[in-house]
Amino acid sequence: MGKEIGMQKLKSIDDIAKIAGVSKSTVSRALNDSPLVGVETKARIVAIAKDHEFTPSAIARNLSTRKSRTIAFVNHAYCKSDGELSDIFSVEIMGGVTLGLAELGYDMLIAHIRPGQTDWVSGYLDTGKVDGFILVTSESKHDHVDLLLASGAPFIAWGFGGNRYCSVAGDDARGGALAAERLASSGRRRIGFIGGPRVETEVKERFRGFSETLGEAGIDSRSLATHCDYSSHGAEREMNALLKKDPRIDAVFVASDIMAIAAMKAIKASGRKIPDDVAVIGYDDLTVSSYVTPGLTTISQNVPGAGRLLARNLVAYLEKGVVNTTTVPVHLVERDSA
Repeated sequence: MGKEIGMQKLKSIDDIAKIAGVSKSTVSRALNDSPLVGVETKARIVAIAKDHEFTPSAIARNLSTRKSRTIAFVNHAYCKSDGELSDIFSVEIMGGVTLGLAELGYDMLIAHIRPGQTDWVSGYLDTGKVDGFILVTSESKHDHVDLLLASGAPFIAWGFGGNRYCSVAGDDARGGALAAERLASSGRRRIGFIGGPRVETEVKERFRGFSETLGEAGIDSRSLATHCDYSSHGAEREMNALLKKDPRIDAVFVASDIMAIAAMKAIKASGRKIPDDVAVIGYDDLTVSSYVTPGLTTISQNVPGAGRLLARNLVAYLEKGVVNTTTVPVHLVERDSA
C-alpha cells in the first residue's frame, strides 16, 4: 500500500504533482523518462514516487502519453471588440507556423492569453488539448516564459531565449544598425527612435544596434528615443511628441511596420513631407508595407519563414528533445519613405 499525504493515500500522479509542486503532465513525463523534463526535476519526481511506492498503471501511462499532435499558438488577445485585427505581425507569423506544422502532421490551436493570466498552461496541457506551445506574446512575455518553465511545459518562444529554452529570434541588433546606416548615409542628423516596450529584449537590441551605429557616425539621438506598446495609436502619439520636442527632426526609426505607418500619419498631419522633411524606416517588412504611400522602407526578418522555423524547432524538441536557439538574418528593404 502507498504511503499517505495527510489523511489521503497516494493513488495517482495528482498526488505526486502536489508533493513536487509541478503539473500532472510534468509528473507523467518524468515517470516515462521523457527528455522534456529537466534532470533534477525528473530525479525528484522519481524519488517521490519511489518513496511512496507508487507505480502508475499501464492504462494511466498510455492515457498520459497519448499525443494530440496539436500545438497552441499563444498570443495576447489581438482582436478588438469589433473584430478588427490590429496585430498584423501575429497574423503573418501565424501563417508560417500553420504551414510548418502542417508539413509535419500537426494542427494548430490559437490561445489568446491576458497579460496577467496564470492558469492557461495547465488548462491546455493537462487536459491533453495540446502537446506544446509556441509563445508569440509581446505583453508580459517574460512572465509567460517563467510560467512555462516552472510548469515543465514543452514550448518555443519568438524572441531571445539563451540556452534555457527553444527560441527563434531576428538579428535585432543588426536590424537596428542597418536602419542607422541607411539614415546616416542619406545625410540625416536629427534622428528619432520609437520602440516597443523597454523591457523587451528585441527592443533593447534594435536600439543598441541603432544607437551604436549612429554613434560611430557622430550622431547622438538618445534624447529623441521614446517607447510605447506595439500599437498604432501609441506610435502616433509618440511621433507627435517627437515633432513637438524637436521640430527639426529629419528621420525616425520605428520598431514595427504598423507603428511606422502610424508615425507616417502623424508626420503628414503636421504638414511635413515623407521623405523630404522626415524619413521613416519600419521593421518586419509586413505585406502592408509595400501598399502604403509612400512605400515603407523597412527591415525584413522574413516573418512567415520565422513562423515556419518556430513550428519545426518545437516539433524537433517534442520528438527528439533537441533545444534549438535560432537567429533569423535581416536585411534592408528599400522603398520610398527613406
